[in-house]
Amino acid sequence: MRVAILASGGKDSTYASWWADLQGWEVVSLVSVLVRGEDSMMFQLQNSWIASFQASSIGTSWKPVLTSGEEDVEIDDLEMAIRGEEDLGETPGDYWPEGVERPIGLEMHSGPLDVDGLVVGALRSDYQKTRIEMMCERLGIASFCPLWHKDPVEHMSSLVEHGFEVVFTSVSTDGMDGSWVGKKLDFASLEELRRISERHRFNLDGEGGEFETIVLDAPHMSRRILLEGETAWKPPRGVLKARTCRLSRNR
Repeated sequence: MRVAILASGGKDSTYASWWADLQGWEVVSLVSVLVRGEDSMMFQLQNSWIASFQASSIGTSWKPVLTSGEEDVEIDDLEMAIRGEEDLGETPGDYWPEGVERPIGLEMHSGPLDVDGLVVGALRSDYQKTRIEMMCERLGIASFCPLWHKDPVEHMSSLVEHGFEVVFTSVSTDGMDGSWVGKKLDFASLEELRRISERHRFNLDGEGGEFETIVLDAPHMSRRILLEGETAWKPPRGVLKARTCRLSRNR
C-alpha cells in the first residue's frame, strides 16, 4: 500500500503518519496545506511548514500546497496538488518563515502523487472528513482516518506514552494563557490541561481550535527537530514564532 499523509506537523497528523508506518505501508510523501489567509475551516494555520522537517527525518518527500484558506477553495487546491496541477511557488519564503532554512536532504515532491490512499488525522470534524472522502473518491484512492472518534484522554495520553514530543504553538481559548505557548505535552501538563478543559468546557484534544501543536520528535523519526522561537501574545491568543529550526545530527 502506497500512501500520502495529510500532514500539518501537529500531533494528530503525526500520530496518523506513525500509524501508517506501523501498518508496513510505504509513505510516499507528507502533504502539507499552508494557509496564507487568516482562517481555514479544514487546515491548521500555524507552523505547518514544520512537516518538511518531519518528512526529512522520516525519510520521505514533502509536498506543500499553498492556499488562501477560502471555504470550498482550499479542498480544490489540495486536490489539484495531488493531481500534480498546483503552482509550487517560486521562493523559499513561500514555504518557510524568514530565517528558517530548508531542511538538509529534503526531497520536494512535484507532479502527481502515485498513491493508493491518503491518511488523515481527523478526530471528529465531519466537515473535514466528508470533504476529504469526497475528494479521495474523485481521485480514485482510499481515505484512512485512524484517529476518528478516538477518546480524547486516551489519544492525548497515548502521545505521551509513546514518546511524541508535542509542543503547543498557539492558544485561543479561555483558561490557556501565554505560558502554554511553547510548553511541551507531558503527563503533568496533560493533567493540568484536563483540569482547565473541564473548568472552561473546551476540548481536551483541541479539536475545536482551542490550541494548535507541532511535533518535534516521534517514534518513527530518525532525528529530532530543534526549534527556537518566541511567543507573540495578544490576549486571548498567543502564537509561537519560529526564529531557527534544524534537525539534530542524531537522536
